[in-house]
Amino acid sequence: MASQNQASRINRQTWHFAQDVRLQASAVAVGPKEGEGPLAAFFDKIHDDMYAGQQTWEDAERQLLEDAISALLQKAKITGQDVDVILAGDLLNQNITTNFTAEKLAIPLLGMYGACSTSMLTLANAAALVNAGYANKAIAACSSHNATAERQYRYPTEYGGQKPPSAQWTVTGAGAGLIGIGGNGPRITYATMGKVVDMGIKDPFDMGSAMAPAAVSTFLAHFQDTGRTPKSYDLIVTGDLASVGYPIAKELLLQEGYDMDPVYNDCGLMIFSPDQDVFAGGSGCASSAVVTYGYILDQLNRGVLKKVLVCATGALLSPVSYQQGNSIPCIAHAVALEGGI
Repeated sequence: MASQNQASRINRQTWHFAQDVRLQASAVAVGPKEGEGPLAAFFDKIHDDMYAGQQTWEDAERQLLEDAISALLQKAKITGQDVDVILAGDLLNQNITTNFTAEKLAIPLLGMYGACSTSMLTLANAAALVNAGYANKAIAACSSHNATAERQYRYPTEYGGQKPPSAQWTVTGAGAGLIGIGGNGPRITYATMGKVVDMGIKDPFDMGSAMAPAAVSTFLAHFQDTGRTPKSYDLIVTGDLASVGYPIAKELLLQEGYDMDPVYNDCGLMIFSPDQDVFAGGSGCASSAVVTYGYILDQLNRGVLKKVLVCATGALLSPVSYQQGNSIPCIAHAVALEGGI
């Protein structure tokens, strides 16, 4: 177990990992629309149909998560028996994608839910377990699927309901990362855990506006706790604020004295091309996961990027909550990655 000087809680929200905790390997599986986007070369498996060879969209999402974890184990040249715990989550009720997939893997599971912030929620907690010595190797993973999310949160895809321009396209995909001490891959140095922020927004088709203040809250905590600024990083990304929330976050941070240009981008904008019909951009657990575990890890490992801050954003609504007139509380979790192979 780690000694007191090997880990520290800088403040209520930020953890510092003093051990050599690394994201040793990663893998990504996506659907057809994501495979047509600008980051296709960084994905390990691209399915050419939304069903991924399965009978239902829910089964397809499980297949995506299985594909990502299987590719991860193969790339790391290990088996499931070498992994102490998997931390994973998805958007479906009772985390069914995670639970059904973990049953096949036979790896101890910590199911986690942070809506679309789940990618960094699982990564931060996996790093904490490894840093403290409770796990030698841990997997952090999450998934989402456009059609399963639509069926649960809005209207089934078959219904053909119309959406406003502020709506977003849930990314169909899954991402997984292997966390351990030493070896190759970027170091996980800091994690800043977000607070729930509710700005009173009730429109489930305007997630960007709802989530932007939560991202700003986490960024402010990270900068204040670590003494860093946007200039400390080569790239800073949010998970899925897309074209609506992205400029809101930039403006709110500028008002707080933090100019995010030119290092700031959003995974929901990066994963699709401007000419793809995705409304305001990408969203979902997989939005930040596939961009981080695909493109960003590649850039860190090749030395193109040296320091990256990933802030995954999530709207903590449910169909029951917004149908009963509740506003949409949101949260964001951030992880700092540094260096590479």
